[in-house]
Amino acid sequence: MAKVSPLLPCAVMALLLSVLPFPSIAGDPDFLQDICVADLASGVKVNGFACKATVTEDDFYFKGLGAAGNTNNTYGSLVTGANVEKVPGLNTLGVSMSRIDYAPGGLNAPHTHPRATEMVFVLQGALDVGFITTGNKLISKTIAAGDVFVFPRGLVHFQKNNGDGPASVISAFNSQFPGTQSLAMTLFGATPPVPNNVLTKAFQVGTKEVEKIKSRIAPKKT
Repeated sequence: MAKVSPLLPCAVMALLLSVLPFPSIAGDPDFLQDICVADLASGVKVNGFACKATVTEDDFYFKGLGAAGNTNNTYGSLVTGANVEKVPGLNTLGVSMSRIDYAPGGLNAPHTHPRATEMVFVLQGALDVGFITTGNKLISKTIAAGDVFVFPRGLVHFQKNNGDGPASVISAFNSQFPGTQSLAMTLFGATPPVPNNVLTKAFQVGTKEVEKIKSRIAPKKT
């Protein structure tokens, strides 16, 4: 029987390393099936949602973005999401959308999306938008109907309607569930609360100012 070259295992390993992505640069894994409609009621904990057995066309359908949302609230804006919680068929597909409506003077307060880059398309009105880099540089622009603007993943960003009429956008995300973390709510409305001595030190203000902000931002008890 012919001898196996001692270099063969090394060659095989080198070939594998050349075609397999390193963890630091690998993207989402390829699909192993056509669809994996989210079973939102499942108790199975996975990175995403377990697949449900019975699928219908309604799992891929949502009509909630056609009408303007009610902006009669503190910030004068409303986000209507079309993510995997609303469209179970998005599970494993890595995309989602939302509609954001703004009253005159309305603000989508500074926030981040930890799992996605966001691209907005202006349906009507005009908005002052911007994001802040990790080097504390503000990148901002005024955008109007038909314009597109991109907010990179994880960076703090905002949109403000400084016009006299309503405004609205459609947002697209490269995640089925991008997540939203509002800076004000995160810091002043967390449960349990962030200690006052942390906030007074961070913002260089007194305890009374911190308590005042908390009282306005904290969810109302029912």
